[in-house]
Amino acid sequence: MTVKELYAKIGGNYDHAVQIMRMDRLIEKYIRKLTASPVNTDLQAAGAQMDPVGLFENAHAMKGVCGNLGLDALSKAASDLSEEFRPGNPRTLSDEQVKQRLAEIDRMFQTAVDGISSYFNG
Repeated sequence: MTVKELYAKIGGNYDHAVQIMRMDRLIEKYIRKLTASPVNTDLQAAGAQMDPVGLFENAHAMKGVCGNLGLDALSKAASDLSEEFRPGNPRTLSDEQVKQRLAEIDRMFQTAVDGISSYFNG
């Protein structure tokens, strides 16, 4: 499997990742790190507590990490959640809707991590 095929498998935007990192070797280096990143665990923990500061900070971090890796759908989902909890923004989602979004982010993140792990571990 090539890096481009990995991106197709996990729903990523390979062309976007190449624009940022310029070469497959760098994409591989950084996407591999996502499997050990605490960004999703920290976001889910903040969501379990409905901690607005933690939700904003961790969703914002996930938006940046996933955006730089070309994981556009995951970055967008995290961005939408971060805006919900951005200081000064009024809440528009119920706690239940936030939990549903967190579950969807977790599902997308796990799909990406599973695909990345299989890419590197055969």
